[in-house]
Amino acid sequence: MTKLTLSRGLNEGLRKALENDPKVLIMGEDVGKLGGVFRVTDGLQKDFGEARVIDTPLAESGIVGTAIGLALRGYRPVCEIQFDGFVFPAFDQIVSQLAKMRYRSRGQVSLPIVIRIPFGGGIGAVEHHSESPEALFAHTPGLRVVACSDAADAFTMIQQSVSSDDPVIFFEPKRRYWDKAEVDTAGGLAGALPFDRARVAVEGTDVTLLCYGPLVRTALEAAAAARADGRSIEVIDLRSLSPLDTGTITASVRKTGRCVVTHEAPVYAGLGAEIAARVTEQCFYHLEAPVLRVGGFSIPYPPSRLEDHYLPDLDRILDAVDRTFGW
Repeated sequence: MTKLTLSRGLNEGLRKALENDPKVLIMGEDVGKLGGVFRVTDGLQKDFGEARVIDTPLAESGIVGTAIGLALRGYRPVCEIQFDGFVFPAFDQIVSQLAKMRYRSRGQVSLPIVIRIPFGGGIGAVEHHSESPEALFAHTPGLRVVACSDAADAFTMIQQSVSSDDPVIFFEPKRRYWDKAEVDTAGGLAGALPFDRARVAVEGTDVTLLCYGPLVRTALEAAAAARADGRSIEVIDLRSLSPLDTGTITASVRKTGRCVVTHEAPVYAGLGAEIAARVTEQCFYHLEAPVLRVGGFSIPYPPSRLEDHYLPDLDRILDAVDRTFGW
């Protein structure tokens, strides 16, 4: 086991994917010589060459469009979108072509493309650099949407995504890039949790707290704080946003009788709304309180000096937990 940052876990996972399959390519703005804005691809061009780690023009639609052409010819491109808010010029390519090609061809054509997107706030940036657009992609049939939360998952999930024959939107919590965790870089993927399964991060009995990406660490801190007050929170890291692992979710809620969902994206029409609907449909007679959501506000991402107020924190999550016991 080696202690790595989340960004380094991604780097090592991408290195394994490049080593294991000569058809894997990495492409994006500044991914080669610079190693990416967050240095996730640092050293990969030096080791694998400019034909496999490709610096592209500043044109997201061109990056994804080129990746689709490469995938049609048998390659497995991994595209980096520098920041979450930069993905929208490529949105047409992703929704109109990438998500639909396999269905349109009756399964005869697959597009095994991974689109890596650093997402969320917390780094002192501004709008277009701190977005959480995951619900837009989860709403699009034909895409797998996943979000890692620590270095160990980053290492395994990026490799699982690259080997998937479905297109994968891979969200990376940018404010957690420097968080460290133990990673088994020598082990294979045989014993790894499938990347479409949720993970019970902390077991509990009183309330289920569902989260993903950057808020998993915040949720774990909330569970530790609640434990000091005699309350037992079960924290579930969703990992896969589409498809959802409803089996793990509903099993937890039926045990605890209460559920809180938290994400950085605005609450209105966010992923939490879909989860709340499913939990209500499938766990109605087990619920002791309504499913509550904690998220961003329905405004464009604020100036950096206000983002601490905008982002869900430990206090807002614990307030929602307390409210579930008021019913």
